[in-house]
Amino acid sequence: MPDISNANWVAIAHLLRSQGRRGELLAEPLTSLTEPFAPGTQVWLSAKDATQPRDPAQSLTLEEHFFPTGKNAGRIVLKLSGCSSINDAELLAGQQLLVPAAAMPALDPDTFFVGDLLGCTLFDGDQPIGTVVDLQYATGPDGRTRLEDAAPLLAIIPTTSTAAEDPEPTLIPFVRAWLDNVDLPNKRIQMHLPPGLLDSDE
Repeated sequence: MPDISNANWVAIAHLLRSQGRRGELLAEPLTSLTEPFAPGTQVWLSAKDATQPRDPAQSLTLEEHFFPTGKNAGRIVLKLSGCSSINDAELLAGQQLLVPAAAMPALDPDTFFVGDLLGCTLFDGDQPIGTVVDLQYATGPDGRTRLEDAAPLLAIIPTTSTAAEDPEPTLIPFVRAWLDNVDLPNKRIQMHLPPGLLDSDE
């Protein structure tokens, strides 16, 4: 589930629709961390995929959250301050929630925000392969529940592609055993990929 970050803000959830009668919202989490959803957390609204809040002077407060089961497993239900009815919730649907990057908990070693990986060039040894445009996760039969034991997949647009071609991304497992170095300041990911892996995608 994609964690979107930039220098100042991190998107933690995409609001989908109303869920319940008290203004709760069903949301797609954009981080696997649970700390950003703690009650009392201040959040800001933005357009989907935006990296800045609509109004930096206006924040909301996360009052409650829970993780549903069944058909909505893998999503999260959020209760926001000032959102107390179905109509209130519907006005917020389609937006995303941001928090200041400085408020995010420290990541474990060799762990990255997805947004920091986007735009990086992937190298197989010294050979540039392409640009990271997305990170995808293997899911269960419901199409939503993430398979925790499966490696995420880097979606790569090959360096040889042109905008006119509009190619399908190549999916490369982001396996720690294949990873040599992540140089975020220089937007460079260096891996050593098994022979034949790239050939299988052609």
